[in-house]
Amino acid sequence: MNEPTAEGRKLSRSFGWLALLGTLLVIAGIVGLIYTGVATLTSMLLFGWLLLVGGLVGLLHAIESRGTSYFWLGVVVAALNIAAGVVVIKHPEGTAEALTMFAALLFLTGGVFRLVGSVVVRGPQMGWTLLQGAFGLLLGLLVLFDWPHSSLYVLGCFFSLALLFDGLGLIAVGIGGRRIVSMVSERLDETVPTAGGPTTSPEDEQK
Repeated sequence: MNEPTAEGRKLSRSFGWLALLGTLLVIAGIVGLIYTGVATLTSMLLFGWLLLVGGLVGLLHAIESRGTSYFWLGVVVAALNIAAGVVVIKHPEGTAEALTMFAALLFLTGGVFRLVGSVVVRGPQMGWTLLQGAFGLLLGLLVLFDWPHSSLYVLGCFFSLALLFDGLGLIAVGIGGRRIVSMVSERLDETVPTAGGPTTSPEDEQK
């Protein structure tokens, strides 16, 4: 077995693991879409732990950089992250309600701005912009009218869809990468002679 083939097999295994990770993310996304309440609480807990760990890491960096002009700024930012992480972990339901309200307001304002902007500007993409604005406005109103009950499924649905599409992307990259590596390995096997195999000299080629 020559070296290019060994490297190709290593790359193929790496892409295979990537596709496996994508499959797991797709399964997690589908399960999250079925159990949106659990997905919402899970996303909030993950968000809280990320804030907490990020705050602790930032605090360690701030301590290492003591004596500089950025020391107190780093300490304040780290303390805010730690406090926010603790609050999110202790009250995931309340955090989900607040973030759902924030998302609804973002959808509303974004939809209104798109609608008004498309009518005022009247560009070549006016119809598409109007459709985007109407969809954002409708989505914001639906989330807002069903609040706080909508907080049980909105964030979980978004979190699950993100897992689903990320997983599909990883699967596509993994399968495509394995195919490319397989094609390159086959070409190398055809062009690179194996050890001890027959070789042809320039005189034989001329004959």
